[in-house]
Amino acid sequence: MPEMPEVQGLVDFLREKLLPSGAPPAVICDVEVLSFAVLKTADVPLDALQAAPVSAVERRGKFIVLTAGGVHLVMHLAKAGWLRWSDALKPGRLRPGKGRLALRVRFAPWEGAGSDGGAEPGFDLTEAGTKKSLAVYLVRDPADVPGIARLGPEAFDVDFDTFAGLVAGHRGQIKGLLRDQSVIAGVGNAYSDEILHAAHLSPFATAAKLKPEEVSRLFQALRAVLESANANASGRPAAELKDSKRRAMRVHARTGEPCPVCGDTVREVSFADSSLQYCPTCQTGGKLLADRRLSRLLK
Repeated sequence: MPEMPEVQGLVDFLREKLLPSGAPPAVICDVEVLSFAVLKTADVPLDALQAAPVSAVERRGKFIVLTAGGVHLVMHLAKAGWLRWSDALKPGRLRPGKGRLALRVRFAPWEGAGSDGGAEPGFDLTEAGTKKSLAVYLVRDPADVPGIARLGPEAFDVDFDTFAGLVAGHRGQIKGLLRDQSVIAGVGNAYSDEILHAAHLSPFATAAKLKPEEVSRLFQALRAVLESANANASGRPAAELKDSKRRAMRVHARTGEPCPVCGDTVREVSFADSSLQYCPTCQTGGKLLADRRLSRLLK
């Protein structure tokens, strides 16, 4: 799932393509909905984007917000979605189908966006798998999108005292707190694994029971991991962001591999629709975590 660093990387990439310094902005010439389930709104017609110049590309949590013609095209890539850019889309409209393509946004020919010889640049939203969760909204105010309205503060906007208060007031596990977008926006399953590994904390630790020094380690790890991930994503084209993220992971999706810190084997806990990875030596005092559906630590 794309998280804050990758979404910010996509936003930066789109901004460079669509709002280049010293050149006119890109102008939307067509929007094709290729999966009927992807568009979640009907109040603002797609025609509102026709011939509309792009005025902003921003990030809110894990949402991409593209503003044009006074309206906002808001995109959430969910678990298996991605944005694929082309400097020269093939001419002609596509037929809606059951493939990976969910949405296509086409821009008028313009060399500043990377097109050449009259070709039309643009991007596709794609989604792998059978569970379709990718979501697109066309709204007059980003706050009209329920997911944005529920967002907590951005991870980098939270100071230590505020963070400590959020942790102390959370009754659940620390892994759940990090992933809860209404508490802190932008962190998901992958980076919460990385943050907890860097902080030497169990993902099953109860947030409100953390000691002050553990809260301090967690805050420092949150900043350090996300700063590193942002730096890793910065300046990369959209096509490279996913692979770059995978290569940078220390424990997430590294089940069975040696921990880069201590050499112990990275372990996994599987759930119905997700999994987490951790290092027993670094995070749980050598104990193996049971599937949380059993609600116990293996002893």
